[in-house]
Amino acid sequence: MCRPSVSQQAAPPQYIQIMKRCWSEQPQMRPDYEQLNVEFNELNKGKKTNIVDTMFKMLEKYSNNLEEIVRDRTIALEEEKKKTENLLTQMLPLSVAQSLLMGQPVEPESFDDVTIYFSDIVGFTSISAMSTPIQVVNLLNDLYTMFDATIDDYDVYKVETIGDAYMVSSGLPTRNGHRHAAEISTMALDLLSQCGQFTIRHMPDMPLRLRIGLHTGPCVTGVVGLRMPRYCLFGDTVNTASRMESTGASFRIHISESTKNKLDIIGGYHVMCRGEVELKGKGLARTYWLTGKEGFTKPLPVPPELGNGQHTEAPVTPKLASNSTNAVTTAGATTPTTTPTTTTTPTTKTTPNGSKNNSKGVKGHTTNRL
Repeated sequence: MCRPSVSQQAAPPQYIQIMKRCWSEQPQMRPDYEQLNVEFNELNKGKKTNIVDTMFKMLEKYSNNLEEIVRDRTIALEEEKKKTENLLTQMLPLSVAQSLLMGQPVEPESFDDVTIYFSDIVGFTSISAMSTPIQVVNLLNDLYTMFDATIDDYDVYKVETIGDAYMVSSGLPTRNGHRHAAEISTMALDLLSQCGQFTIRHMPDMPLRLRIGLHTGPCVTGVVGLRMPRYCLFGDTVNTASRMESTGASFRIHISESTKNKLDIIGGYHVMCRGEVELKGKGLARTYWLTGKEGFTKPLPVPPELGNGQHTEAPVTPKLASNSTNAVTTAGATTPTTTPTTTTTPTTKTTPNGSKNNSKGVKGHTTNRL
């Protein structure tokens, strides 16, 4: 290594020796600032501090402060990185978030069988008209914070909320066999029970009536956009699940025949045939009401009576009833069978629920719900 050439007359021998030790090739042989300060004080023999001593003291102070600053900044950087990663995993599935963090592209993925949940608040337009914007925000925040805490107990993925619409899926982004229909159905019963006991802060006497729709089928997922990327669902299954919700009724879970068939295989769910319902863009389809599950003991709200056309509801104040009394009469609690019991009603052609014809903001969602 290159070292400067210092003559013996350039400085006292003791200073030259210290200088040579400082540029030693072996790091353990080099003195630190404190040792240098002590040696120079001994050489000066108590004389007035010179510029060299002052320089060493300044270097020592700067070195100590710099180490503390670097350590504090490193800790702060790690904490901010963890916050960013946690926020990203809350907005996107974990596998997708990890790919984006590593700079890898996220390719669209096809799923053969998933179950999708849609729900909205019946009469939300009227509630909004009688509330201030702040009260509406507080209402939705209270409701969906409760929903978010509830769905943590199930193998589901919250896709998003748009206004009063709440969208959840199971079977994606992680496949779970045939459990997706059971996970979504039990979750829907749980959310319905929670909603029956929910109180609007600024309208404590106003019931909050939830309307739920479920459908099972294939789906394609993908990440859309570079700024604020969204994990979106595409396919006819999304459209049909939305139609099941919009043609449903308050305090009821409206399910398609494909979801009912999955529940038949799993067993234990109480299903009642609704009849044929006209779905926009699909024609007539046989649909069902999910009314309970064996072993599900949480109270469910009593739904309003349906009119002759099975779509007209009488405004009533919700009452809480046990799940056993809310279940289909032919599927009582004493029935030992593990397969769902279906009570078939006369086939009736019905029209979509006139209370809300899927005209809310969710219609413009990127999940191809046209």
